[in-house]
Amino acid sequence: MTDYKSRRRAITSHKPLLVVRISNRNVTSQFVVPKVKGDAVVASAHSRELLKLGWKGSLKSTPACYLLGMLAGKKALAGGVEEAVLYNGLSPFVRGGRVGALVKGVVDMGVRVPVGDGAFPPEERIAGATIAGYASKGASGGSAREFSRLRVAGFKPEQYPEEFQRVKAALAGERK
Repeated sequence: MTDYKSRRRAITSHKPLLVVRISNRNVTSQFVVPKVKGDAVVASAHSRELLKLGWKGSLKSTPACYLLGMLAGKKALAGGVEEAVLYNGLSPFVRGGRVGALVKGVVDMGVRVPVGDGAFPPEERIAGATIAGYASKGASGGSAREFSRLRVAGFKPEQYPEEFQRVKAALAGERK
C-alpha cells in the first residue's frame, strides 16, 4: 500500500528514495528514482547477501539491518547515488528501531540521508550487545526458544558483537 501524501513529498524533493521493507525473515533496501512511467531501481540490497560475507546471525535483527545499510550504501555510491530521502510507505518509523539502524549504516558509508541523530539506535544495540546480554541470561531470560533457530544453525547469540565487528570490518574493507 502507498501513502500518497508522503510519496508526493518524497518525489517533489527530486532526490532518490531509500525504500526499506522488513518481512518476517528478511530485510530489503532499494534506492529508487521515481519516474512517471514507473520507478527505476538504482541499487538494491537484500539481507540474504550478508550470508555471502559470513554473517551467521538473524537476517532481520538490528545488527543485520545496520550491516545491510552499509552494503546498500556501498551499492548506492557505486550507482551514483550520493543523497537520498527515506521513504517507508505506510510502515511507521520507530525511532531507534531497525529502519534507523539501516539508515545509520547507509549514512556511515557516505550517502547523505536527512534524519536526526535521535532516529538511530544506540551503538550497543547496533553492535548486538543487547541481544548477547539477553541471550546470556539463558532459559531464565526466556531466550531458549527465541534463539533456537540460530543455535541449531551453530551460532551462539552471545557472539553477536564479535560477529558484527567481523562482518562490519569486511564491509568497511571492501569500501576502499
